[in-house]
Amino acid sequence: MEIRERLQMFTGKDDRLGAASFFGTFGFYFITLYLAIFNADAWYILIPMMVLNGFSAVRLYVIQHDTGHASLFNTRKYNDWAGEALSIVTFAPYAAMRHNHNQHHSHLGNLEERDTGEIHTMTLKEWRNSGVWERLRYRLYRNPLVLIPAGSLFTYFIRYRWPKNANAMALGVVRHNAMILMYIAGIYALFGWTGILIWFASSFFGGMVGVFMVYLQHNFEDTYWDRKPHLDPRVAALQGSSALDLGWWMDLGSANIAYHDIHHFNARIPHYRLRKCHQAIREEYDLRVIKWPEALRSFSLKLWDEDEGRLVPFPKYSAKSTHTAPAL
Repeated sequence: MEIRERLQMFTGKDDRLGAASFFGTFGFYFITLYLAIFNADAWYILIPMMVLNGFSAVRLYVIQHDTGHASLFNTRKYNDWAGEALSIVTFAPYAAMRHNHNQHHSHLGNLEERDTGEIHTMTLKEWRNSGVWERLRYRLYRNPLVLIPAGSLFTYFIRYRWPKNANAMALGVVRHNAMILMYIAGIYALFGWTGILIWFASSFFGGMVGVFMVYLQHNFEDTYWDRKPHLDPRVAALQGSSALDLGWWMDLGSANIAYHDIHHFNARIPHYRLRKCHQAIREEYDLRVIKWPEALRSFSLKLWDEDEGRLVPFPKYSAKSTHTAPAL
């Protein structure tokens, strides 16, 4: 059986499962936030609650991502309502998020459309032809100690206030930002600056988990990039997206989005079926799975080598010289 037909068996949406995931995660988010604030003086409760709150925010973001694909509930209306409600705690304006993410799906693996991807990747040729300052900027950008915390702060707290392609959805973005201000004002009214600080720290941590996961979804050694007319969308979906087996707790906290290869091949599979689907077909179709050691090593890979067809580290020496002077 073709993999497309096999995946079709897992696309069924169940409003009960969707509602349980939606309301259950929302409830868990607010309970852990309250417990963190209420126990601000007890670090042994505060820190675990903040970590759990951050993961629940990641999970809510993935659920919102499902609504953008109309895969959480059976009807578009319910998906849109849920997506708008989730945007308050995910910081992602729903319509703009949906549009930009669908663009990402459309151009996955296309070296000529890299502006639609979440993490920018230079080619080895571009690196060799770039100047000192461009290399320095890219080195800083791809350094995980910069990329993960700065990416969290910039993406969720700054960029999403007016994301790209938002001009056509200006009213929705303005309404979204107003709702976030009301939410923050509500936290301040109830819990003061302590509540704001704990909310921000938990959200910042959740954003870092999100950036960590987003990086690993398409940045690993045997990922896939190509140029038209040779670009194959089917290969880009399965080979250019990872399947991360980081343990049951990570799957729970990230709503199974780690099984990104089959998600890109068929975005109509709800998050509550992704893990089961991948486990059912991975041996049948020889789907590659990345575990923790390879996942962490992927952060040392920086450039796409078009000749070798793989992601590689920065070169140790300048390609323009046979001397031993290291390249920036």
